[in-house]
Amino acid sequence: MATTYGIIMAGGVGARFWPLSRERKPKQFLSIFDKESLIQMTFNRLRKVVDKKNIFVVANAMQQNAVIEHLPDLPEENLILEPIGRNTAPCIGLAAIHIKHRDPDAMMIIVPADHIIQDVDEFTRVLTNAVDVANETGDLITIGIKPTRPETGYGYIQYIEESEKKNPYAEKGAYRVKTFAEKPNLSTAERFLESGDFLWNSGMFIWKIDTILHEIHERLPELHDGLNTINKTINTGDYDATVDQVYRMIRSISIDYGVMEKAERVYVLRGEFGWSDVGSWDEVYRVNSKDKHGNAIHGRVVTRNSHNNLLHSSKRTIATYGVDDLIVVETDDAILVCKRGESQDVKEVVDFIRRKHVDDLL
Repeated sequence: MATTYGIIMAGGVGARFWPLSRERKPKQFLSIFDKESLIQMTFNRLRKVVDKKNIFVVANAMQQNAVIEHLPDLPEENLILEPIGRNTAPCIGLAAIHIKHRDPDAMMIIVPADHIIQDVDEFTRVLTNAVDVANETGDLITIGIKPTRPETGYGYIQYIEESEKKNPYAEKGAYRVKTFAEKPNLSTAERFLESGDFLWNSGMFIWKIDTILHEIHERLPELHDGLNTINKTINTGDYDATVDQVYRMIRSISIDYGVMEKAERVYVLRGEFGWSDVGSWDEVYRVNSKDKHGNAIHGRVVTRNSHNNLLHSSKRTIATYGVDDLIVVETDDAILVCKRGESQDVKEVVDFIRRKHVDDLL
């Protein structure tokens, strides 16, 4: 069986988590739920399936020091830096060519750096089964999450439930993918939930190196050409300049849109392990414990006649009276106040700040 390598995608800027998340220390480096940061939790989960010497992190160059600080056990040569973010397809392709230099027959597990998993043992079981299916089939494997509500903020995966006679991998919980669906409106999400054959798209993937590089060659030839150019310079003095040049030319595209939605042989394993992508402050409210008035509180907070709020203080005291359904996040230099249910749009505040060149707030 091929050696398994873990790849943590850590290049996101976490704009929806402003003002706590900043460019040099985005969401994945924050300790929102635990003493450990999200990236530390991700690294420690992967170690249950992958030897730590085989775990790689792909991050933005400006996050290099943060990765080193948070993951002291990560081998220095396993940190891959992107000069600028270009979404998940280039990120995964860059990791693939680096690992292929070390091990041409490798198996890859790709996970985002900023997810919450509550049942780590079940997560480990599902991931182990996914590696087995990828080894046996040579196909693209992804993890889908059994939906618990008609969520409009996630993509969906429709799968085909077949008998073990038609699908020998059903015993491992793997099903052939019928289609991928973009983020739906509420009525469509309700239909997906009622149908029973749709899963949330978790953004986790398992496959052989040669499989994904072949798919990139078929579906994203320009990216494949760029990766080949970079590949020729790995471990040479021309590498950094070449990566910078290629990244400024290639287009930003997700692995879902660029490869997964077009691929012909994809399996999905259904996951029920307390998953959250922690995609917004609303999601933080949803998964946090609340007081008897429905308030999720962090730090120095005083509430009176206030209900169903998320109140996150980094230093100063937050005091509320007579307010409901708010998100309030305080940091040294900024305070965010927004309605619960609208925190997905906090990135618009960040975009405005960027246009105004108020760089100290980014």
